[in-house]
Amino acid sequence: MSTLNQQVGLIPRVIVCLDVANGRVVKGVNFKGLADMGDPVELALRYQEQGADEIVFLDIKATLENRANALETVTRVAQNLSIPFTVGGGLNNYDDVAQFLNAGADKVALNSAAVKNPSLINQIADGFGSQCVVVAIDVNKDEVDDYAVYVNGGHVKTETNAFDWFAEVEQRGAGEILLTAMHRDGTGIGFDNELMARVAKERNIQVIASGGASNAEHFVDTYQAGSDAALAAGMFHRGEYCVDDVKQALKKQNILTR
Repeated sequence: MSTLNQQVGLIPRVIVCLDVANGRVVKGVNFKGLADMGDPVELALRYQEQGADEIVFLDIKATLENRANALETVTRVAQNLSIPFTVGGGLNNYDDVAQFLNAGADKVALNSAAVKNPSLINQIADGFGSQCVVVAIDVNKDEVDDYAVYVNGGHVKTETNAFDWFAEVEQRGAGEILLTAMHRDGTGIGFDNELMARVAKERNIQVIASGGASNAEHFVDTYQAGSDAALAAGMFHRGEYCVDDVKQALKKQNILTR
């Protein structure tokens, strides 16, 4: 956990991710083979009742298909939730971001748009505050164990150095990094805690671990490695674990929860 978070006493967060395609929550493996998991409003309310600290809504086809995020669905979710709610996917400029914040989202997650136009991070941080800006970064390990940054829903590899990008995102005023290890996504083998620990150690920015969780112990492991928050989808959508199961496991290890 970053020294900044230790200073201000921030408590680890358990976050549920709703990956949305065509208005429905979906889940796949390594960003492929998507299966329908249900209605986003119903699921968001279920996870709020289970004790989730936040909901992240990612329209995973928005950037790929070059269309705007589902504003109507986002509005419905925001109207029904009392916990923080982050929206991402298809947010390409300042006006897009303003629309969704005005519709009730607490934060926005930028991914492809931030890589293509890094100054967008500065604009949103200046206009709405750093606490509103989450930069979602999808990384994948290559054959020589280097981390490459991917955009367009994980379909396009960039030449961007992952660790340089983490530093630039922080310097430009983002409040959080949502760091998805694509090589772990949907595999159920746990978060890439070696990566999470390095980023948490090197950067003074909130790090949300994503990709690979399938049980409560994986959350314990990543918080012990230094992650400030952790996010999962499939293990909750399939009903294998509820949010409270994760929080009880954290309490047993004397990890504070909300």
